[in-house]
Amino acid sequence: MIRHHDFRYTGMTLRSTVHIPEGPTATRWPTVVFVHGFTSNRIELPNFVAMSRLLAVHGIASVRFDLSGHGESDGDFFDVTITGEIAETRAVLQTVRTFDFVDPDRIGLVGMSMGGVVAGITAAEEPGIGALCLWSPAAVAPFEIGGGHLRGRSLAAEIEQKGYFDADGHRMSSALVADIAGLDVYGRSAAYRGPVHLLHGDKDDIAPLSYVRRYLDHYGDNAALEVVEGADHAWGTVPHRTTLHQSTLRFFRRHLKP
Repeated sequence: MIRHHDFRYTGMTLRSTVHIPEGPTATRWPTVVFVHGFTSNRIELPNFVAMSRLLAVHGIASVRFDLSGHGESDGDFFDVTITGEIAETRAVLQTVRTFDFVDPDRIGLVGMSMGGVVAGITAAEEPGIGALCLWSPAAVAPFEIGGGHLRGRSLAAEIEQKGYFDADGHRMSSALVADIAGLDVYGRSAAYRGPVHLLHGDKDDIAPLSYVRRYLDHYGDNAALEVVEGADHAWGTVPHRTTLHQSTLRFFRRHLKP
């Protein structure tokens, strides 16, 4: 079953798509919540839709939602901050636990790119996350943006000239720049002690692999990194995307036990 749900957060509607496996109506399923990347949406380039469908076939429900200022949700991208995205994700998780088809003791979290950064921090700060899977997490962002540039362009110069930084057609505010630059990605993520599965391509030219490896220094033995040869940031081939989805499925089947 696929249906839609509107979450309410600080006066805004965050729109989502819910996938529920076939089974008795009273069943409480393990459930995975997806967090999309920077300027993206709940479909996402590595195909959250296909991943949700695959999970449903194997007895795992899922919720894919658009962060504010993204996709079909309310809000303007100019008002987005990572602090706000973490708060929204926590609020969504708190509501998801109350759904009648969800087993609140078997909740997983997936984050893609900057959504991986958000998911990692959320898992550490929102109790009850049973398993965490990060796809191409953009842990490099605070270091790159803290250096004053994004994709080789000066943030300060462009913001001074236009009042915003043009991020793929989205108006990135000075508040968002400051929020990302001050983000303690590893320190705020490290408190999560559940199982973590990191998936990253060795040809990722947006989020360098070296920054992802640093997660292992903070997570310790509860985390594993799977490096996929030839995969780029968007997992842009059929074999790479298949590897991503199948590895994610195995991880959640192992730890959420559908």
